[in-house]
Amino acid sequence: MLTGKVALITGATAGIGAATARLFAERGARLVLTGRNVAAGEALAGELGAVFVAEDVAADGAAERLVGFVMEQFGRLDVLVNNAGILFRGDSQECSDAQWDAVLAVNVTAVFKLSRAAVRVMAAQGGGAIVNVASDWGLVAAQKAVAYGVSKGAVVQMTRSMAADHARAGVRVNAVCPGDTDTMMLDGGADAGRAARLAALGEALPLGRVGQPRDVAAAIAFLASDDAAFVTGAMLPVDGGNSAV
Repeated sequence: MLTGKVALITGATAGIGAATARLFAERGARLVLTGRNVAAGEALAGELGAVFVAEDVAADGAAERLVGFVMEQFGRLDVLVNNAGILFRGDSQECSDAQWDAVLAVNVTAVFKLSRAAVRVMAAQGGGAIVNVASDWGLVAAQKAVAYGVSKGAVVQMTRSMAADHARAGVRVNAVCPGDTDTMMLDGGADAGRAARLAALGEALPLGRVGQPRDVAAAIAFLASDDAAFVTGAMLPVDGGNSAV
């Protein structure tokens, strides 16, 4: 359970982030949600009795503002879920400098800065948990997504490094590695053919379906909870078996 724990979730307005927020709320967490979609964020916060802060995690000073806000509101931070991420599809010849820089800014640098700020307060209060949302493309290569794959590989190694650095301070750092999951990032289309496209993607996976945001949220909730008290530096694939084969 997460009863009473204060959690900050980035990219919380849709997909995996919103599913995580709902599951955390069900399990008793006190939530600060952040994202760029103000209408969706405020609606979700109202539904869950949470607090929403509009923020671009890649903006200068965002990490300190967000962690500072949580501390002002609740006086502690028990869980940080680094979920915000962006994807540009393309190989090395198709990925522009601007796309490369944007992906690394959101998917890597913002994760580092938020984690650094969170570790500072978690260590002072006696511990906490950071869960990074990486990807199975951080474990195995994928075609036509070079910037995204590199960024998620960096998150995997950052997770290991920070877990090793801060374990004795009581700060656990783990990552989930989702595979194809039914979100707008996977297939942004809302047309009549979307279900068929998702079914075709699922057929290629050992479990025969794409994941649902709740599947990933459940793994995040486990790693954030006291049930995972002896788990740090772990990469948990939630990918229907993709990285196993």
